Amino acid sequence: MVGRAPNTQHPAEVKNAAVLELCTRTTDALTIAHSVGVCRPTLYNWKNQLLGREVSASMKRRQAPQTVPQTKQVTELEQQVSQLERAVRRLQLEHDILNKANELLKKDLGVTPQLLSNREKTLLVDALKATYTVAELLIELDLARSAYFYHCARLKSADKYAEARVAITDVFQSNHRCYGYRRMRAALGRRHMYLSEKVVQRRYGSYLGEISPAPENLINRNFQADSPNEKWLTDITEFQIPAGKVYLSPMIDCFDGLVVSWTIGTRPDSDLVNSMLDAAIESVAGSPSKPVIHSDRGAHYRWPGWLQRVHNADLSRSMSRKGCSPDNAACEGFFGRLKTELFYQRNWQDVSVDQFIGTVDAYIRWYNEKRIKVSLGSLSPVEYRASLGIDT
Repeated sequence: MVGRAPNTQHPAEVKNAAVLELCTRTTDALTIAHSVGVCRPTLYNWKNQLLGREVSASMKRRQAPQTVPQTKQVTELEQQVSQLERAVRRLQLEHDILNKANELLKKDLGVTPQLLSNREKTLLVDALKATYTVAELLIELDLARSAYFYHCARLKSADKYAEARVAITDVFQSNHRCYGYRRMRAALGRRHMYLSEKVVQRRYGSYLGEISPAPENLINRNFQADSPNEKWLTDITEFQIPAGKVYLSPMIDCFDGLVVSWTIGTRPDSDLVNSMLDAAIESVAGSPSKPVIHSDRGAHYRWPGWLQRVHNADLSRSMSRKGCSPDNAACEGFFGRLKTELFYQRNWQDVSVDQFIGTVDAYIRWYNEKRIKVSLGSLSPVEYRASLGIDT
């Protein structure tokens, strides 16, 4: 007999699927029980819990009394079959809701559908109403009809910006992918499409987030590396001085904090990040190193130029979760040290943008070559690599 380990809990979806197969089976119950790692009595206990003992008992083979008319036996059998069909349909409904929640809402298969938001429940109803009636879906999801129709109307109202989304896409693509929401709003105005700043920000930001799918978070907050060029982190930070805004895009090596490459400019556009990436890739050219490049979910790291460069160099991409800065904490830490040691303590009133860029560049070179890190045995990253016989 095949049993399961003591206290092992099987997820509800496993139990439902097993009972569904038992009730509509083409094989024997023992085989079904073995396939989910339980004994045959346990399988029937699951069925009793889900369908009720009355249904279970009615399914047992028994000899009908000779005194009972045949028509009554047929009627009872039809009722039993009908009851079983309803129970099987509900199991299938529960199964389909879990699968659709996983596919459509990216929820775990163990999610409790009744605890989803009303908007999410509405999306599930719309996705499954071709297979099930709206009434039975609302009951199963514990969603009021009024709430369902309210969210249906809200979802449909979003379509009034369909034309705006198309225009935003066109403006974005035809202007080197570098317009902020203010310039985007002005460009839309030239097309006689007048939207408020809040609407443009909402639609424009939503569009940017969908340039390409986000890869898996391979780093998963593990910023330790056993060797150079194993894990790289990148991000963009902004400096605002009286003369204007300046942006820094570095590539940080998790092994020792070395800034592998960096670019500094006045616009946070594709040229800034792509030039930095080109320099980083060149630093490992000819070596077997294939670093994982981790970033946030910004549009800079989803543009075709960035993706093509990563692909051509046979590197791997990793991204933080949406709005979760701790997922790139080591890179944020570098920005914090830089601003604490260089930026916050000085008055930049009489410094030009070009002078500031030169100052930041000089700091990073000092950071790599001279700045002592206690965690590296009181050596700088360059000195630490030299002590290990590693060229930089």
